[in-house]
Amino acid sequence: MAQAAAVAKPPAPPRRRRASATPRRLPYLLIAPAALLMLGFIAYPVVSVFYYSLQNYNPTKPWRNGYAGFDNFVHAFTEDPVFWDTLVFSAKWVFVEVGLQLLFGLALALIVNQTFVGRGLGRALVFSPWAVSGVLTSAIWVLLYNSQTGITRYLADIGIGSYGTSWLSDTSTVFPAAIVADLWRGVPFFAILILADLQSVSKDLYEAAEVDGAGRLKQFWHITLPHLKDAIILSTLLRAVWEFNNVDLLYTLTGGGPAGETTTLPLYIANTSVDAHNFGYASALTTVAFVILLFCSMVYLRLSKFGGEGK
Repeated sequence: MAQAAAVAKPPAPPRRRRASATPRRLPYLLIAPAALLMLGFIAYPVVSVFYYSLQNYNPTKPWRNGYAGFDNFVHAFTEDPVFWDTLVFSAKWVFVEVGLQLLFGLALALIVNQTFVGRGLGRALVFSPWAVSGVLTSAIWVLLYNSQTGITRYLADIGIGSYGTSWLSDTSTVFPAAIVADLWRGVPFFAILILADLQSVSKDLYEAAEVDGAGRLKQFWHITLPHLKDAIILSTLLRAVWEFNNVDLLYTLTGGGPAGETTTLPLYIANTSVDAHNFGYASALTTVAFVILLFCSMVYLRLSKFGGEGK
């Protein structure tokens, strides 16, 4: 009987082996060196800027260095008129540039999205300015605006304007001239992103709209734009941040002149730190610019309902 019971007793279930945690941690271990390196390159400068914003730090005047508290911020908001002028111009520059770049970029994307002979070449020509660096772009447009060999001389040859005119040294023309130069390089950015999103729009939607009697304008308003909503929001936000921080093009084109007419806040920060060696005050201005960009970005994403359903 005992022998039969022993035979009838079911075997014990095998013990589960405890899963090793190493495979789950392996991806994090592999990216840890790169992540720590990036954190060091990003976190250290940010912390340094916040630290020096509370200091009087000028290497050429070490006897004045020391803790300043919020004096740099108080000076910026209450005693420095240049700060407010550059902040107003920065807002104007960003609003005009991003608005025009979006408008022309959307138009170009819609054009090169059509089927026509030589579309590949057309797309390459449209996107090529984006591959040019900011300094090289500035050098090209400095030559184009040169009063002796540039556009103004050829216009004067046909009776438009006068010889020796420089659009970059005239306060009434320097802003439009700088806008056009930056448009040449910035428009392809919007065209690339918008065209990529246009490729994913189903043609069935347009065919159904045509069956319902919707014209091209209604199709664009009710199908194309809602589909491009997130792409437009993201591209305008990124470009606004980049245009706000634009230093290379304006510095090379105008140097902030004439008479400070084209000095943005980042360009003023660069001049304050590099030329005047006032790194403490420049750090305070950088902190203010960081807070402004962070606040405006959060408000913009909140109001635009980025990632939500476009209706």
